[in-house]
Amino acid sequence: MKCTIVGMWGGFPKKDAPTSGYLIEKDGFAIVLDAGSGVAAHVQSYIELNEVDHLFLSHYHYDHSVDLGAFMFGRMIGTYIDQAEGALNIYGPEDADIRKQVEDTQFNTFHPYDKNSSFNVGPFTVTFHKNTHPVETYAMKIIDDTGKTLIYTADTSYQDSLAEFAEGADVLITECSHYEGEDAERLGHMNAEEAAMLAEKSGAKKTILSHLPHYGNTEELLQTVQSAGVEDVKLAETGMVINI
Repeated sequence: MKCTIVGMWGGFPKKDAPTSGYLIEKDGFAIVLDAGSGVAAHVQSYIELNEVDHLFLSHYHYDHSVDLGAFMFGRMIGTYIDQAEGALNIYGPEDADIRKQVEDTQFNTFHPYDKNSSFNVGPFTVTFHKNTHPVETYAMKIIDDTGKTLIYTADTSYQDSLAEFAEGADVLITECSHYEGEDAERLGHMNAEEAAMLAEKSGAKKTILSHLPHYGNTEELLQTVQSAGVEDVKLAETGMVINI
């Protein structure tokens, strides 16, 4: 299983780096986790847009979902010009407006999910954990056909149940929206200390800090997590490839 970080900024993109988006591939099969601002354009540096048949959205804040329309119209136009076959499958929490948006755009299909859902797509099984965030939001567990596991937290405050969900993960991609000592919980996010606690309690083999803040020195996030005893940890970067 290969994960390419398409974008990892919180809130809004930088000039050449989108907000949240992750391309997961194995054996010629691809899924995308989240479609933040700039993801639809930048994912095409790594894969043809019409080769993505499954798009999973963790929630509908703009920095995770605003490029949904671009993915949908890419599939619709791609089908019209014979460059795509079959519907683009879009997975997200049940929402009447999102469902209508998807169903009103040809060649796109909406699949609602909740904390009890499970999807088998290609070599992957995808399951979910309900997070603590101002809107309904889910972390995702992606397991490939050999048992390798990737956890994507999306946006959330720290929860012991999330550490249990992520237990033994080969790769943990965790949000790290705030610096040590900042109150991230009130905004439904984690600071570096809480991200470190999640990594430590889950026993994840590798940790990637993502959903990064636009202020301060992000290297301090890394230093905080390392000082808590988490050894294999890196800051997410656009284009970073993680082989699992």
